[in-house]
Amino acid sequence: MLHIYRQVTGLRRVRTFVMTKQRENAGLYPFPDVEVLPQPRINFLLRFWNKYIRRMEPVFYRGEYGQLAGVLGGRDADLLHVYFGHTGVHLLPFIRNWPKPSLVSFHGMDIMPRESEPGYAGRLRDLLRVLPMVLARSDSLARRLVELGCDPAKIRINRTGIPMDNFPAAVRTPPSDGSWVLVQASRFIEKKGLPDTLAAFRKFAARFPRARLVLAGEGPLRESIQDMAGQLGIAGSVEFPGFLDGPALRELYDRGHIFLHPSVTTASGDQEGVPNSMLEAMASGMPVAATRHGGIPEAVADGRDGILVPERDPEALAEALFTLAGADVLPRFSEAAAANVRENFESSRSVAKLEDFYFELASSTQPIASSQPLSPP
Repeated sequence: MLHIYRQVTGLRRVRTFVMTKQRENAGLYPFPDVEVLPQPRINFLLRFWNKYIRRMEPVFYRGEYGQLAGVLGGRDADLLHVYFGHTGVHLLPFIRNWPKPSLVSFHGMDIMPRESEPGYAGRLRDLLRVLPMVLARSDSLARRLVELGCDPAKIRINRTGIPMDNFPAAVRTPPSDGSWVLVQASRFIEKKGLPDTLAAFRKFAARFPRARLVLAGEGPLRESIQDMAGQLGIAGSVEFPGFLDGPALRELYDRGHIFLHPSVTTASGDQEGVPNSMLEAMASGMPVAATRHGGIPEAVADGRDGILVPERDPEALAEALFTLAGADVLPRFSEAAAANVRENFESSRSVAKLEDFYFELASSTQPIASSQPLSPP
């Protein structure tokens, strides 16, 4: 993911390398030091014995434990940063036994229940108990971690950072001919609230017939969202450019006037942290119409650089759009949005805080054993 790549490549005070089972899109993410872990050789009799007789965790009987211990020991690593909570749950047996400190960062979806995995909730609680430090992308995620039993003293807020040079700010003014460009850039999934975006835009387009809505992104709901645009009679005013790379996305932000992000909490409890696309749009000078959801209120100052409405309320969302379209509102909110993100979400500051957390953890945690590669217990 782009926000993780920005973090990893932004580190200056520490040396780092990445471990992964598979590397993809190396051209888009040209990080030089990646350890691709090969598929472990499988002794089927030993695997059967460890899995069904000894009842060992997958990380042991699949051979992952030995791989990780070998790489980290060979590199003399001081600390392990695991991205995403569900990966941390999978690696819990390793985290318990590795002699150096580990931390896990939570981003949103990785905190939701996994009813298809028996015992997952208990293992997640065990992970939060074992870890000496836990990172959360937003205060709302931190509160949910506390509800799951995490000691608040362990939690550090690790916000997404935006490279401001990539998103030069420009003050927005209402188009004289009514050719508004409204933008949402997101995955086409339930929690992004895309049906509410369409319903609100239908009302906006009734007042501004030359307005356009651009829904950038891909995902499993794209076809149904396109069908809905047709059913609402606005298909001719809605663009679906698909996934946009960095330059194309910046060009879209440059011509946009208002950004929408009406996120919703799904039936399974899935919520946002702080959406990266929203921060990028604000950095470029677009004010936001969004929901009081997850970490969004931590980034959008309601009534100053955007307007927040309740979840699943397209009527209120449409009213927010009309307010933002005011000639005396749009330029003021535009300037405030760009200033807000530059003050609170600038990339180098975010990475510097992450490095501070690394040094804090490394200096406060005593080794529990030898730093040599371990064998499975």
